[in-house]
Amino acid sequence: MAISAESSSTPPTAQERVPDFFIIGHPKTGTTSLHRMLAAHPEIYMPDVKEPLFLASDARPRAGHEREPRELQYPQTLEDYLALFGEASPRQRVGEASTLYLWSRTAAGRIVELQPDARVIAILREPADFLRSLHMMFLRWSVETEPVLRTAIALETARREGRQIPHRSHRPQLLRYSEHVQYVEQLSRYREHLGPEQMLVLIYDDFRADNEATVRRVLRFLEVDDRAPVDVAKVNVTTRTVRSQRLKHLLNSIAKGQGPLARSTKATIKSLTTRKLRADAIRAIRRHAVTAPAPPPDEDFAIELRRRFAGEVVALSDYLGRDLVSLWGYEDLG
Repeated sequence: MAISAESSSTPPTAQERVPDFFIIGHPKTGTTSLHRMLAAHPEIYMPDVKEPLFLASDARPRAGHEREPRELQYPQTLEDYLALFGEASPRQRVGEASTLYLWSRTAAGRIVELQPDARVIAILREPADFLRSLHMMFLRWSVETEPVLRTAIALETARREGRQIPHRSHRPQLLRYSEHVQYVEQLSRYREHLGPEQMLVLIYDDFRADNEATVRRVLRFLEVDDRAPVDVAKVNVTTRTVRSQRLKHLLNSIAKGQGPLARSTKATIKSLTTRKLRADAIRAIRRHAVTAPAPPPDEDFAIELRRRFAGEVVALSDYLGRDLVSLWGYEDLG
């Protein structure tokens, strides 16, 4: 079965497992912690690979910018994708977590094509806070190179037109920041295909406040034993950003042996050190030279963003039947 990620029309065989549920996003909302906690449940199987992204054809890297090493690349065929779930037992619910599925305009239809009974889990975060964390993540991924959030968002129109794209950005389509907080539109794409009983929308604030209660709610949604022990995992908060994109790229090149100088440097380092020492050294350099503590939020710009996305928060409150205007502090923005 050798079909590309552009199509999932060829049905899986009777022996192949397809996911029963999908954590569809957003990034920077605790999905890694949720993935880890669900994977520990005996009635749930989740592959070690998080973010396979197979069903979001519009989230693929642009040509020539696919990441190495090869073992970290995304599955390229349906056979590769389904192989991720091959070790699941017949009694387990099978799931995967790809946090760009909610942003994607193609993933909802492909998920339902593959699994009509799919259940999906989305986690939403206050827009201004979310975009700040997303921007820092893009800097670490080398999707973004502009270190100032205000400037990065101001470049959105140019980048939509294909201008001012960072040279090494492997997913420049993600740099249209406002598209990531079109929450009602994103949820509606799934609602077109799925019944309300197939969708669970969580709020990041609730998950951070009480991991265990949120996970048990997810377990009930997935119809597995919600009384099983929950290994509570801390929801990570972004605390560091990229100090130097040039040094980051140089370090990655040396680690991967890309280019004559990098290959020579890597060979010399390998001849003089152990694998553990090399890994420890790279981690130390990345932490102290490549990254730096995240700057404090630009409160004035955060207020501008809240004003810009206030209508989205009101619409989302109506859509979910929950007062997010008060929860997220949108009552009086001046």
